[in-house]
Amino acid sequence: MVLSALRGALGFLSRLPVGHSEAAWDAFTATPAAFPLAGYVVGALVAVPFLAVGLLPAPVVAAAYLAAVVLVTGVNHADGLADLGDAAVVHGDPAERREVMRDTTVGVGAVLALGTGLLGLGLGALAAARLPLLAAVAVVLASEVGAKLAMATLACLGTPSHEGFGATILDGQGPSDLAGPLVVAVPAALLALPATAVASVASVAVALSLNRWADRRLGGVGGDVFGATNELARVVALHAAVATWALVDWGVLAWTLS
Repeated sequence: MVLSALRGALGFLSRLPVGHSEAAWDAFTATPAAFPLAGYVVGALVAVPFLAVGLLPAPVVAAAYLAAVVLVTGVNHADGLADLGDAAVVHGDPAERREVMRDTTVGVGAVLALGTGLLGLGLGALAAARLPLLAAVAVVLASEVGAKLAMATLACLGTPSHEGFGATILDGQGPSDLAGPLVVAVPAALLALPATAVASVASVAVALSLNRWADRRLGGVGGDVFGATNELARVVALHAAVATWALVDWGVLAWTLS
């Protein structure tokens, strides 16, 4: 069941050639813990460029990371972020905002959301590439697991805005089902304390914030909200982890000099 759920999760969350089957999809939608499980696989792959930390310039490592994210995960979730950006700038009721999200025209909100997300991810990767090698890999892995934990948080706490992917994922889930994803994400949170723990907390905070915003502005959670949550949680988790690492380093230095 778990392996089937993981296969279904990777089939949706990545471009890895794991195949697609109805059984794997059903197992995935019934198992929120499959989200962070898939995060370990995806995170390990996109963290590969950081094995060159100290050998290659930080901008080169960061650029390779961005390329790896696109190659491994595709653009489906980025599309969700773009749609959410368009909906965010619309003045109207939830139904009107959802209609804008279905429109294939790319608006100013979408461009701003994608540009901000890409810039944030690139700058976060650049900062991570200046950490010690093992810390950099741990931070990137924890950020990816955190992004998937954020999606699992939505799956367990959100309410669907309409019939579709979001409703399929949310069906049958409840707050008590969040225990599984949280347990699965614990090893990633412990990789490089306290930075990776802060990354995990930050990713859940993103999910909670977007869930509240979606309820008020969209009438609930849909597929685009899931995609946007993945993209935003990754960026926020990465920056939170790097910032925490820097603050701890400064704190240790100050204590040593005092």
